Amino acid sequence: MADKKTVITYEGLKKLEEELHELKVVRRKDVAAKIKEARGQGDLSENAEYDAAKDEQAEIEARIALVEKILRNAEVIDEEDIDTDSVSVGSKVRILDMEYNEEQEYLIVGSTESDPMGGRISNESPLGMALLSKKCGDTITVDAPQGTLQYKVLQIA
Repeated sequence: MADKKTVITYEGLKKLEEELHELKVVRRKDVAAKIKEARGQGDLSENAEYDAAKDEQAEIEARIALVEKILRNAEVIDEEDIDTDSVSVGSKVRILDMEYNEEQEYLIVGSTESDPMGGRISNESPLGMALLSKKCGDTITVDAPQGTLQYKVLQIA
């Protein structure tokens, strides 16, 4: 079974590449030094520092594997190809919360870059999915845990 493509912006791709470099070059060396130092302290069966370093090493290796998988399956969104007539991944969208009459602005991104508090919502989130392919002036309804919400698309950039 083929892995699912991961939609990502160029900015998100660069961040993941930098993280992978940091994990492989810096963090691996640091944890190897911790393990070496802990081994030098004698009996490993009762050595909490050794256990902690091994746990950290496992976390680093798991994150490296995940980031490599994301990068292997990345589908980078070219900002020049983003259609501003309708909402797509990479679009900046200004919407009106019709219940509270408040404007909100979001960047639609892939799930790996999602940061709702930072104004970046996933194309797989309920709001992100509802916004996809909509045009300025369209009204959308989103089923959320707190109830049904309505928004109006004001601007797409």
